Amino acid sequence: MFTIAVPCGYKGYDYSQAGAYFVTICTQGRVCLFGEIAGGKMVLNDVGWIVVDEWTKNVLIRDGIKLDEWVVMPNHFHGIVWITHGTVRHCRSDRPVAPTAGPQPRSLGAMIAGFKSAVTKRINKSRQTVGAKLWQRNYYEHIVRNENELNRIRQYIIDNPKNWKSDRNYIDAGNRVRESMPEYGHEPWMV
Repeated sequence: MFTIAVPCGYKGYDYSQAGAYFVTICTQGRVCLFGEIAGGKMVLNDVGWIVVDEWTKNVLIRDGIKLDEWVVMPNHFHGIVWITHGTVRHCRSDRPVAPTAGPQPRSLGAMIAGFKSAVTKRINKSRQTVGAKLWQRNYYEHIVRNENELNRIRQYIIDNPKNWKSDRNYIDAGNRVRESMPEYGHEPWMV
C-alpha cells in the first residue's frame, strides 16, 4: 500500500517523515562530469561510477532508507527515495521548532548532504582537485503524493537518457544550458 505524507504547507515540513521523495541534484554550473548519452543511453565514466557507488551505499549506511528508480545523467542525478522510518503525519506541527545547524538527522536533507559530500570527496581525490565544488548548493525535492504520480516520475527517470536533448539540464556542444525550459514545478512527469 502506498502511504504518503500530505503537507499543510512546505514551511516547517518535516522531511524525516515516512514517504517517497523525488530528488534532482545538479553539478556546479551544470558541467557534464559523469559521462555521456550515446544512443539514448547513459554511458558512465569513472566519475559517474563513483556517483552510482555512493548512491547505492545509502541503504547500507542509513537505516530507514529505500531507493527506488534513479539515474545518473551527464550533469545531474534523479532519484526516488523512500524514508521508511518514523510516522506519516498529515500536517506539520504548530509547535515551534528550534533551528538547527544543518539538516535534521535521519531526514532527506541529511541523506542528500551525506551523499553529495561523499561523492565530492571521492571525485576530488580521483581528479586531484581537493576542495573543488562539484554540486550546486541546493537540490530539488518533491513529495510524491500518490501512486499515479510515483509511476509518472519513475517513467520520467527511466526515459531521461533518451530524452536528453529536451532535458532542462541539457548542455549542447558549445557548453550552453538550454535557455527556454520551464521552471521546476512544470516538469513532463507532472502532466
